[in-house]
Amino acid sequence: MALHQDDLKAAKIALQSAERILIIPHANVDPDGLSSALACYQVFTSLGKDCTVICPETPPEALKFLPGFQDLSQDVVESQNFVITLDLSGGVEIDKLLYTVEDQKVNIIVVPKKGKLKKENVRVLEGEPNYDLIVVVDTAELPLLGSLYSEHVDFFSDIPILNIDHHISNTQFGQVKLIDTTAASATQILYNWFTSEPEWKRFMTADLATLLLTGLITDTRSFQNPNTTPKSLEIAAELLDIGARQQEIIQHIYKTKPLSTLKIWGRALNKIQMDEDARIVWSLISHEDMEEMGATSKETSGILDELISTIPDADVYILFTELEGGGLKASLRSSPAIDVSRLAARTFGGGGHARAAGFSVKKFSNFQLAVIECIQKLKVEMQRQKEEEGIQTQPEEKPILPATKADATSKGVDVMSELSSKKPKNGKNGDK
Repeated sequence: MALHQDDLKAAKIALQSAERILIIPHANVDPDGLSSALACYQVFTSLGKDCTVICPETPPEALKFLPGFQDLSQDVVESQNFVITLDLSGGVEIDKLLYTVEDQKVNIIVVPKKGKLKKENVRVLEGEPNYDLIVVVDTAELPLLGSLYSEHVDFFSDIPILNIDHHISNTQFGQVKLIDTTAASATQILYNWFTSEPEWKRFMTADLATLLLTGLITDTRSFQNPNTTPKSLEIAAELLDIGARQQEIIQHIYKTKPLSTLKIWGRALNKIQMDEDARIVWSLISHEDMEEMGATSKETSGILDELISTIPDADVYILFTELEGGGLKASLRSSPAIDVSRLAARTFGGGGHARAAGFSVKKFSNFQLAVIECIQKLKVEMQRQKEEEGIQTQPEEKPILPATKADATSKGVDVMSELSSKKPKNGKNGDK
């Protein structure tokens, strides 16, 4: 599903109507998500908007080179002022202003120095909210914002949302949507939006181009993933022409690894397992592994793409990581034989792209046992998906019918029964 001109127009109207904008990528943020958020921050601020960009969790150290990184906030400011106004016209003067809190009530005590106050002098006003538009980038569904969403659900219900994403599993949340599942990255969608507005092209600086190229390079794995298209390469070339700092991106993303990261990558390689019959490869990193290596779960990013998915003769590659706050996350990659977005959605309510997806499991008693259970469920669903694809692609057999009814009768053939027995059964479509 590509962007329509009406979508771009609606997004521009939503932006023009807002003054205080909150910009958020998903939790466990990756380079595309954070680059998209910071790119929005740059452009919207240049348009004169009051913007706040929040990273739901501490962003990876490797992304500190991104322009605007220092402007990140950590939490949403949901509070608003509740104003009680006293009309002092008529010569009223105030001596004291006190308040007490009791029985879940606030008593405001006003002691006049001169004159008399009546209830007609009191007026109550609700202050304006801190934000009038929320822009959520690179996020398939709101719960992926983590605790930022779960602790402020009403907040996300009250304020309009602009949903900018490229995942096929997007739940279509928000009042305005810029969703393009043909885009290689969320930053590619932003590039298309920003350059579609002639008056915005002046904002396309080297810093903004660097942000947009960061998302494009990382989400295509340096243009190696199947989501790379001629349009992706064309946009990359245009960003380089603007001044995007490609070597700076490569240096920080791919060539700067702390010792703890290298150690945890080594542990992941040491734990690789493969089921040759099911054509599935996986590895797991436990909380104990990370403590021993002095690493964090964010440092496991890249293991799957750089190491595990290079193993031949497999259709699905998975890295399981035990999270510090509890639960696990699973990152999946696949060959063209398996749609891992559908696989993740059917088994654990996850999602993503056909060749790159993920899911999470929040509660379990033992991490290693939880991984085994996940593998078993995934194997069953992989087999089911392969069987369905086989049925759907299998050509329908055409029965050889006798030339005449007399021939059929003489040979004892019931033509309708023969046709019925040859008719294939359709598989179910599991796409969400």
